[in-house]
Formats: sequence, C-alpha cells, structure tokens
Amino acid sequence: MDADAKKTALRMIPYGIYVLTADDGKGNVAGATVNWVTQTAFAPPLVVVGVKTDSGAYSIIQNTKNFTLNMLGKAHKGLAFTFFKPAQLDGGKLSGQDIHRGANGAPILDAALAAVECKVSTIVEQGDHHIVVAEVTEAHVPNPISGRLDSAILEMRDLGDNVYYGG
Repeated sequence: MDADAKKTALRMIPYGIYVLTADDGKGNVAGATVNWVTQTAFAPPLVVVGVKTDSGAYSIIQNTKNFTLNMLGKAHKGLAFTFFKPAQLDGGKLSGQDIHRGANGAPILDAALAAVECKVSTIVEQGDHHIVVAEVTEAHVPNPISGRLDSAILEMRDLGDNVYYGG
C-alpha cells in the first residue's frame, strides 16, 4: 500500500472534536481529546468511540465501564489543545477547567456545548485504538444552541491547517 496515499485518503474523513472524561472513583481522572466518534443506534442510543489503548482514559473506561463525551463548540479550540496531553485534577478543576460530576461520576466540562454520559456495552479490541460501544444514559445541553446542531461542533479542520489525526 502507498503510505502517503493511505494517509491522504484517510485524513479526508471529517471529524468532530470531543473531550472524553472518566473517573474511577479512586483518584484517577482522565480527560482526552477524541475525534473518532459516531452515533450507531437510536434505540437504545449508542455511540462508538475510538480510544487509544495506552491512554489513562482507556484504562479507566475498561475498569469502570463509564465515561462522558463533552461536545466542544467552535470557540473551544483551546480546550481541544488542553486535552491533547494527560489531564490533571487540581482544586476541583480538570486541567484548569471548571467541571461538575455527572450521574455516572465522570466529569462534565462546564464549558461544553453538550455532554452525554455513557455506559460501555462492548469493547472491540483491534488496533492501537479500541472501539468502545456505549449506551447514552444521560444527556446535558446547558444552553440553547441556535442553527444546525451539527454546525455548532468544533471540527478537526477548525484547529488549523497543520493539525491532523489519523491516516
């Protein structure tokens, strides 16, 4: 396979940007920027997320079977970059960001446009990112969103011409 062609073709897939958060209840909290996310069923409402297997978030998800997906808006470029590196919980803030706890115990970013709390139903263990299939158990939209809802989400292309993931 032509490695450059593969990279170019796969980078043409549009991605939203989200922050996945998880808490094991024992002092280990994770926050990670993720972009391989999609809804896969209406009833029950299911999402799938690709999670890097060597991340702290993946370890917590494996053990607790819970996480939250925080939807970022166009104005949240800084948040996306903040969670490119491992998150730190300090003074009740996650990597300097105000949070509150969801019903599943995972942090919800106060700045997020929306968030969904998720309960893992299956993990497909293939590749360097495992596919986590999860049921949406709670949804949060703190403020009304105007216009097309899918236009409100921060996308990979919004992060700049030199920011890619995948390929």
